[in-house]
Amino acid sequence: MTAPAPGADGPSLRPRTAQHYSVAPALETPEGYVAPGMPGVPVTGYDPGTPAAHRRTPRRRTALALLLAPLAALLAGLAYGCAPLRAADSLGWLAIAQAGLVALPLGLLGGRNRLLPPLGALLSAGALLLGQLTQQLRVVHTGTSTPRGLLHDTLTSWRADLRPLDLTFYAIALIGGFLLTRRTANRA
Repeated sequence: MTAPAPGADGPSLRPRTAQHYSVAPALETPEGYVAPGMPGVPVTGYDPGTPAAHRRTPRRRTALALLLAPLAALLAGLAYGCAPLRAADSLGWLAIAQAGLVALPLGLLGGRNRLLPPLGALLSAGALLLGQLTQQLRVVHTGTSTPRGLLHDTLTSWRADLRPLDLTFYAIALIGGFLLTRRTANRA
């Protein structure tokens, strides 16, 4: 047989400790209160009394991001194409700046939508293409005085001037657009 544990059937064998009394009144918990972290606790920030019209839905912000991102790509491409012609060789590295300009509205306004980073990559590469074509258009336009066949001459000149380093710049624009859009969305 084993001996019973102290205090199981009778008084405890431990010495009595001092009683602690508080001066503060006992807090009353409201009926239906559930402690934070317990099952059944409502999500913080959710107020079922707020009408749906006053809550900002992510859809509106994503639509605004989809509206502003092509505009940012257009502005970035035109800024790239209107740079001084003598700096044409060092402009390729600005592909990351174009990617950042496109990623800003997509990441900040669009949120964590998984379709936005690939869109940011495509728009960044499109901005780089637009910038290079605008630059070639300026070169062709200064060389010829007839506007007839200007688009054909611009595309032919752009294809003739393509170098392997330009493919690197397109890769930078694609990767930079993807990563910067995703990173901006995670920080917002």
